[in-house]
Amino acid sequence: MSTSNPFKQAAEAARKKTSEAMDATKRLATDSPAVKNDLLHTPFMRGALPFINGGLAGMAATTVIQPIDMIKVRLQLAGEGARTGPKPSPLSVTREIIAAGKVMDLYTGLSAGLLRQAVYTTARLGFFDTFMKALTVRAQEKGNKIGFAERAGAGLSAGGLAAMIGNPADLALIRMQSDGLKPAAERKQYRSVFHALKSIAKSEGVGALWAGAAPTVVRAMALNFGQLAFFSEAKQQLKDTSLSPRTQTLTASAVAGFFASFFSLPFDFVKTRLQKQQRAADGTLPYKGMSDCFRKVAKEEGLLRFYRGFSTYYVRIAPHAMVTLIVADWLGFITK
Repeated sequence: MSTSNPFKQAAEAARKKTSEAMDATKRLATDSPAVKNDLLHTPFMRGALPFINGGLAGMAATTVIQPIDMIKVRLQLAGEGARTGPKPSPLSVTREIIAAGKVMDLYTGLSAGLLRQAVYTTARLGFFDTFMKALTVRAQEKGNKIGFAERAGAGLSAGGLAAMIGNPADLALIRMQSDGLKPAAERKQYRSVFHALKSIAKSEGVGALWAGAAPTVVRAMALNFGQLAFFSEAKQQLKDTSLSPRTQTLTASAVAGFFASFFSLPFDFVKTRLQKQQRAADGTLPYKGMSDCFRKVAKEEGLLRFYRGFSTYYVRIAPHAMVTLIVADWLGFITK
């Protein structure tokens, strides 16, 4: 009997521990909102969530839109320096890319696109949300409401700051997408965005990673002015309509996509040209800067060249804006 007591005691202790563990699990399940609340409502997480949600939303949108972005870049680089000549269409460019390789070539530069979104969109939407919250608090303290001017200012500021941070990844994306246009012997054959960044920095200097930064910043400010300001304003205008919340978001993002495309395409065009260019044997560059590129393209190729591929650009920008803003809205809802 005495030898069995230790076993009974051990069994009883094990039973108590199991019971305690089960009770703890039940409490955890029951109190999950509190646990979630503790995790998501710490000062650090409240500050970080707009940036995290923005980055995830942008990366999801880029994965969907990458083939369209590839076609848009090829359209912008076609016929460089010539006013006349063949006018490529999105369909002809797509056929050329597929004929020269394979369907997956449409996803060339995806790693750079994802890195760009992880950096640029994370900062862009994060800064915008942060600025809007600060402006909302300031307006409420004065008994006012945020107007379109405040939304526009927040969008412009967020876009400019994010563009400077994300320029290297944007440059790598353009280089990777335009590499296939070069003669086979001159191609860099970039394996990934990190290989592209390393190669560019090594051969052209670290400063070259910020080539085209001026039009990139202006383009981002124009795009954000069109996208974020008009999205926020459209949602506000649609709030009292009979449309469902989901339809309101879709409609507002479609409106934002159009204005983002219209305001930003000329700067996106110049950005692509500047980031694609490389020094000739004598050390010169085709364009000296943003204003020189605008002047030469307008003179040699015509003003309408800046809006070549508008439909493709809109098809790239609008769905990207819609997916990004809808995913960001959804992530914001589940993490509020």
